Amino acid sequence: MRLNEITYNNAAPVDGYGPGFFRIGGQVHEGAVLTGPKGTAAWGGYEDDAPLLELSENVDVVFIGTGAELAHIPSNLRTTLENAGLGVEIMNSPAACRTYNVLLSEGRRIALALMPV
Repeated sequence: MRLNEITYNNAAPVDGYGPGFFRIGGQVHEGAVLTGPKGTAAWGGYEDDAPLLELSENVDVVFIGTGAELAHIPSNLRTTLENAGLGVEIMNSPAACRTYNVLLSEGRRIALALMPV
């Protein structure tokens, strides 16, 4: 079996998560978080669409992790993001972290917005 080391060129992967926190690129972030090619920062949740919209030139898809369980996001948030040309994928936060890491390793233009588990 041949193993290859994964390199992440344009953003940091999610290293882990737990109750109320995410570890991204080796740093722990409490609460909701947004990560992608512009770095990692606290996120204000579903009402805070401005930092997501700022990504529209740099990413094609935003994965939104809804916490421990899959939940709907506000329809106006989805509409706003899609009107800005962003693809939106909704899943629970653990699944969003895994999917983000796989696509990030492939060099895809993606971002990740997470609600804590």
